[in-house]
Amino acid sequence: MMKMSTQPVNVIELKKKLPDMCYECHAGMSRRTDVSKALVQGAHPVFGNSSSEPVNVNEFEELARLALPKMYYDYYAGGAEDEHTLRENVEAFHRITIRPRVLVDVSQVDMSTTVLGYPISAPILLAPTASHKLAIPEGELATARAAAAAKTIMILSYSSSCSIEEVASSCNAVRFFQLYIFKRRDISALLAQRAERHGYKAIVLTADTPRLGRREADIKNKMIYPPEKNLEGLISINIQCVDQGSKLETFANQMMDASLRWEDIRWLRSITSLPILIKGILTHEDATRAVEAGVDGIIVSNHGARQLDFAPPTVSVLEEVVNAVKGKVPVLLDGGVRRGTDVFKALALGAQAVLIGRPVLFGLAAKGEGGVRTVLEMLKNELETSMALAGCPCIKDITRSHVRTEHDRLPSML
Repeated sequence: MMKMSTQPVNVIELKKKLPDMCYECHAGMSRRTDVSKALVQGAHPVFGNSSSEPVNVNEFEELARLALPKMYYDYYAGGAEDEHTLRENVEAFHRITIRPRVLVDVSQVDMSTTVLGYPISAPILLAPTASHKLAIPEGELATARAAAAAKTIMILSYSSSCSIEEVASSCNAVRFFQLYIFKRRDISALLAQRAERHGYKAIVLTADTPRLGRREADIKNKMIYPPEKNLEGLISINIQCVDQGSKLETFANQMMDASLRWEDIRWLRSITSLPILIKGILTHEDATRAVEAGVDGIIVSNHGARQLDFAPPTVSVLEEVVNAVKGKVPVLLDGGVRRGTDVFKALALGAQAVLIGRPVLFGLAAKGEGGVRTVLEMLKNELETSMALAGCPCIKDITRSHVRTEHDRLPSML
């Protein structure tokens, strides 16, 4: 599949081509560097036919690994410490089975729903993820356009590599803004107010980061974190790493407010009129406290398994949180979603919608804006198929009786 040439190869140009290549045709080449060496030696890339294109979301990860420098791939893909929770976020979905109903009219399947009253085409949102320019030069602007094309909601990370204002002006769509609380509260207040002024429709408060989790891949790589676009002119971002950690870890541990408490929700309410969702809830105790604190929604999340290793996989505690909330506020799920069946299972356990993070980043790194669109379309198509085969013509037809969890099976084993 590789034709040799005696013509010199421009290394910069070949690197631009790598993300769009068909890597499956390069026998024995398991890393981007192998392909690079072959091209430098005069090989021409042979683009594959349709059978070599990704057919599911998981296949984008390998394309992203080949397209990205190791430091950036590890940053996107890695979790905390032994990465037990990272693996379990995905595996926990595999332990849930679907109980389909037959002889139901599913000639028309409607996946549309709403989040905080905003209509979306399917219950799949884009989770807040940092530094999309590590994937492609357009960064979050491309991601925002893909989300708008899919008619869904993007949650912009405070640590995006494009500013609040740039993303707001990129396209017409509903967006939320993710917020951390810094030791300097004036900076957090300014970020929230900028988001509100530029049309973002909700604040997503990340509550599980009093300090950064130990992300060992970033420590080994001495991760060089790109500038915080939204913090330009507000705070010093040229922090020297004085220990053996990453610069990101040093920055976060110096800037994040580890004294943040439930009472501070009132302060956040005082500086914005936007609805507030709290992200990082994993227990019924915290779900109850969140409702008492007056939040407008809960996101069950373990921060993509990047904070506390051996925290529970999110889908395993989803029902616990849903039961504690008792329908008072919507509950969303973040973590481990890789298939339309995963979305179906989360909805059956009480989630109003799910968030996807790494699949978006992998799609972006592999194929740019089109890759993100494809990732979203794949999940929507798989969800539609799952609903039809399970006998659920619309979202409200998906009920708890459609799934069986490990907890359900336990009594029958006693």
